[in-house]
Amino acid sequence: MARPRKPLLSTDRIVEAARALVDAEGLAAVSTRRLAAELGVSGPSLYNHFRTKDEILEAVADSVSGQVDLSMFQGGRDWRTALHDWAVSYRAALRDHPNIVPVLARGPGRRPAALRLADAVYGAMVEAGWPPAHATSIGALMRYFIMGSALGSFAGGFVDDASAYDPADYPHLGQAHLLSDRQEKIDERAFETGLTALLDGLARQYEQVRRTA
Repeated sequence: MARPRKPLLSTDRIVEAARALVDAEGLAAVSTRRLAAELGVSGPSLYNHFRTKDEILEAVADSVSGQVDLSMFQGGRDWRTALHDWAVSYRAALRDHPNIVPVLARGPGRRPAALRLADAVYGAMVEAGWPPAHATSIGALMRYFIMGSALGSFAGGFVDDASAYDPADYPHLGQAHLLSDRQEKIDERAFETGLTALLDGLARQYEQVRRTA
């Protein structure tokens, strides 16, 4: 009986393996040698698909951008609702793959999914009546906000040790040792609070823009 053939090496297989490695161990864990071992192939065979480790990480980053839902920018939904739902989807993708955020934070570069994302946001804002310069600023500020929220956990930054917060030194942090146990809830609420405040501010600017148009 013939032995089962190994799946053919492909760009998608390499990216999937690299993404899993980044998720589990971080950016430093990725190397062509390690990936080749994970995929059961020889190192040089990877070079038929990617020339460098950086190219692999760029592809991993773009695969995460590709997980962001853009459908809310279709069908005539109002710009504020669309922007809110897109931000939630974007943050969810980054929350699932936090170790790749430093690569994403460099900007879209030539990455196709990232460029489609930027195009969708900018186009939707212009179509909604925002001047092009404002639409550019909105895309930038949303990216700052979402990326920043994904770089770390506020609640997770506090240690689970009441003795670390001596009331003589920190009179207002008596409950800080409880934050880490409620990390997800606190971080989600903080994100939604900030997103609402940001969109409220944009809505006020939008009314001003429309009055002066």
